[in-house]
Amino acid sequence: MNSKKFFFELIKSKNNYRLGKIHTKRGIINTPAFMPVGTLGTIKSIFTDDILKTGTEVILGNTYHLFLRPGIEILNKFGGLHKYMNWQKPILTDSGGFQIMSLSKFTKIDKEKGAFFSSHIDGKKFLLSPEKSIEIQKKINSDILMVLDECPKLTVDKKIISSAIDISTHWAKRSKIAFGKSSTKALFGIVQGGIFKDLRHESLEKLIDINFDGYAMGGLAVGETQDQMLKTLEDTTYLMPKNKPRYLMGVGTPSDIVGAVKNGIDMFDCVMPTRSGRTGLAFTWEGKINLRNSKFKNDKSPLDRKCKINNLNKYSKSYLNHLINTNEILASMLISLHNVNFYQEFMKKIRESIKTGTFEAFYKKNINKYN
Repeated sequence: MNSKKFFFELIKSKNNYRLGKIHTKRGIINTPAFMPVGTLGTIKSIFTDDILKTGTEVILGNTYHLFLRPGIEILNKFGGLHKYMNWQKPILTDSGGFQIMSLSKFTKIDKEKGAFFSSHIDGKKFLLSPEKSIEIQKKINSDILMVLDECPKLTVDKKIISSAIDISTHWAKRSKIAFGKSSTKALFGIVQGGIFKDLRHESLEKLIDINFDGYAMGGLAVGETQDQMLKTLEDTTYLMPKNKPRYLMGVGTPSDIVGAVKNGIDMFDCVMPTRSGRTGLAFTWEGKINLRNSKFKNDKSPLDRKCKINNLNKYSKSYLNHLINTNEILASMLISLHNVNFYQEFMKKIRESIKTGTFEAFYKKNINKYN
């Protein structure tokens, strides 16, 4: 029987990489962990039951999108997103801050009031405050909530990033108050600071003073190089509390992930497995495969002979090439499921390699394979 109390159990660590377990009331999340992105309450083109078959232990829901559609009133009637989408394992929700920055044509940040934005759907104006973001996430009934932060676009202007840290810290304090106390749910703070070591340290120090259940690295995967991202992690994660989970938001390729694990990260999310699946790009142990390529037209081999989920190992690359080039919906379904399964197999191999002391070799083999 799983404990209903939220806590992080560090099982093994060497250098900066770690093996652990996040205990939640809806089940254990083995770390390092990858969270498929369920933006609108669905992992695109994949049945919920099939996501379970991949060994996925936690998914991500998007506060911004769920707030706009289907709307909080409907989710509240169902008792939250778990029942609405028929997913009984843990859910982490982001705060909506990144989408406000990336999707809205109109955004105005007010330190005291919050973020004013226009819906990317119909242009309707909204205000998202730190308190409102927490309220929405509570009605979604997520297990891990994120504070609202200002996520600036990639810039080398330290004044812009310093201002974002100031606002984000203020919002983090208000988010913590709005969250209140809970033994079964968690609230994570989000470290900003761009690629500047001193600003990252400043942001992290302020968040540690507030005392969160976990700490996320935000403001990365916004256009910087992989080397810049990994150096930022190396410069920051060693200062993070060792007894709490560390989450890198919005990352990434398998190579990004293995590099981030080496630098102390425990949790990841990214739309890449399903977004790539919809365009015919598959992730395999040999690397990335573009199934639109005509060289696969007569290829009888499957993407992965060992993957028996929904008989995926019985579909040839030739058939998948045909499906993707004729815009058949089944192409998205099969390749996306394959990709999510591959990502979870990849995470499982990472965990096994840390456990057996072979992670360094696994890292060297995969750090550049998927770039």
